[in-house]
Amino acid sequence: MSTTTSLDRRRFLAVSAGAALGASALSACAATVNDGSSSGGGGSSKTTLTVMSQDNELDKKTIQAAEQALGIKIRLISSDDTKLNAMLAAKNPPDLVRGLGAVETPYFAARGLMENLDPYFAKSSVLKPSDLDPVNDVWRYDGHRQGAGPRYGMAKDYSQDQMFWYRTDLFDAAKLDHPSATEPLSYDEWLDLGKRLVKRRLGKVKVYGLNATGLGNFSQLMGMTASAGGSVFAEDLATVDFSSPEALKALRWLLEYTKADIGPNVVNPNPDGWDWPTYQANRMAIACDGYWFGGAIGGDPKAAKVSRFAPAPQLGSSRISPCFSATGYWIPTGAKNKDAAWKFFEWYFGGQPAKDRASSGWGIPTLKSLRPQMPQGTAFQKQAFEVQQKELDYFKVLTFTPYVQLAALDATLNQVLPQMVKSGASAGKVADKLNSQMNDQIAKGKQVLG
Repeated sequence: MSTTTSLDRRRFLAVSAGAALGASALSACAATVNDGSSSGGGGSSKTTLTVMSQDNELDKKTIQAAEQALGIKIRLISSDDTKLNAMLAAKNPPDLVRGLGAVETPYFAARGLMENLDPYFAKSSVLKPSDLDPVNDVWRYDGHRQGAGPRYGMAKDYSQDQMFWYRTDLFDAAKLDHPSATEPLSYDEWLDLGKRLVKRRLGKVKVYGLNATGLGNFSQLMGMTASAGGSVFAEDLATVDFSSPEALKALRWLLEYTKADIGPNVVNPNPDGWDWPTYQANRMAIACDGYWFGGAIGGDPKAAKVSRFAPAPQLGSSRISPCFSATGYWIPTGAKNKDAAWKFFEWYFGGQPAKDRASSGWGIPTLKSLRPQMPQGTAFQKQAFEVQQKELDYFKVLTFTPYVQLAALDATLNQVLPQMVKSGASAGKVADKLNSQMNDQIAKGKQVLG
């Protein structure tokens, strides 16, 4: 993973609801779309594998290495939700698609668009189910919930995304104790630290005390509600209920964080676009970013010297530490070169690229056998590794709804929250409005599935 890849992930989570794959995207008229890809090599003796990914992740060097190792040609299509939806509707999809397993698997699997990879895993001598990190269970879906049923994809690396990094120099300047490396803070304690660490000049924030929403508001609310012992989604995943005691508690916290204006939020976003430039410039004391963020920090010796990693805060007594992306790849059911796509799977997820990622510090490897290769050579890396190893015990799969995409729900939050915060609306009224609008979106998505 590169710095720009991380930025792209955040941009993806903030895209508008228009990216959702709805009935219109599945209409017959989309069949006129021509992606121009090769179907199995044509007149060439080599198979051409069409991969939808990001060129700063699947770069020229990686493509050349894959082509040489696998004896195939790779055609890269830049990740684009609208184009993917059109290609899927036209029954001419890429052979491999980069995606976020934690929030996309139910949506695409429920529509029959993802290939069941269990037969491939069963025969593989490279990717053995017994060696798969539990995070790969977010790529499983049994028709009702994530975490069980067939495997539809695999993560390339991951983080437990509610963990956070902090700058010891800013804590010391504020005469505050450093957070524990083993015991999680409560969300109230975390918010209080943010309020104590923020610095303002002429009424404007000079140094953010805390960024709690770097991965989007809906994901944050999902994790908080789960740690309080509840769920944002109903049991059948067909509705949300922000009026439940656990979800309302999470929503109240998010509203207080937003009103306090101690960090980037939907009313006053970070002009830098993501956390690293701000954190590196000593203008952010706490960044709620998972282990992957250490890849950026580790590349700057000055930042690394004063940076520490800490467990995910908790809203209640049900200690969890989820993953909100588990970025990886899946094979569409309509792909023309599934066997070649699987060979890429084995090379990319179990070969040298996987080893290189494991030692880079930009994410936790998704094969348990590669965990020892996580960097531990410096004091900074060793501290982060030890904290991360203890946190693995609290990973939990959070089931996402199959009826609507995350981008649509985040877009609703980004539309509703600013006006409600500015009007001083109560958390209960905010909950009612979110319930109304989101449940309407989900109901329409459910109608599409029939």
